[in-house]
Amino acid sequence: MLNEIRQDAQSRMQKSIENLEANFAKIRTGRAHPSILDAVMVEYYGSEVPISQVANVNVEDARTLTVQPWEQPMVAKVEKAIMMSDLGINPVTVGNMMRIPMPPLTEERRRDLTKVARSEAEQTRVAIRNVRRDANGDIKSLLKDKEITEDEARRAEDQIQKITDEMVKKVDDLLAEKENTLMEV
Repeated sequence: MLNEIRQDAQSRMQKSIENLEANFAKIRTGRAHPSILDAVMVEYYGSEVPISQVANVNVEDARTLTVQPWEQPMVAKVEKAIMMSDLGINPVTVGNMMRIPMPPLTEERRRDLTKVARSEAEQTRVAIRNVRRDANGDIKSLLKDKEITEDEARRAEDQIQKITDEMVKKVDDLLAEKENTLMEV
C-alpha cells in the first residue's frame, strides 16, 4: 500500500517535470527549433489544427525554419496563422515553401522570457508540492484507519519528502539551464 502511494507520487511528479520540459522547449531562445510552432493553430477545412498536421516543419539552419504545407491552398492560411501568432516572427514565402528567420532576441525580451521560465518552474514546484500533500494525506488516512503504524507512516512521509526534494532540485536545475541558454548572446 505504501509502495503504491510512493510510486504514484513519483510518477505524478515526473509527469510535472516532463510538462515543464515541454513548456521550456516552447520558450524561444533565438535558435530555430520546430517546437516553436507547436502552439500555432491553422484553420483546415473548418477546424483548428496544429501546424504540424498540415505542413512539414524543418530546421534549415541555426536561425531559420522552413514550413512546407502539404496542399497548395494551405500556404496562405499557414502564413497568416504564423503571422497572427504571438511569436513575433514573419515568414517569407517562396512558391509553396516558407522560410521563417528567427530574429535575434533583445536584452529586454531575454529578461521577459526568463520571467516566463521562472513562472513555469514555480508552477511545476507547486504541482510537485500538491502531489506531496496528496500522498501525505493518503498516508495519514491509512494511519487513521490503523492499517499502518506511526513508524511506517513517518518513514513513508520521509520517503515522499526525499522524492519531493529530488524533483524540486530537478526543476531548479532545468530552470538554471534554461536561464543560461536564454541569456547567452
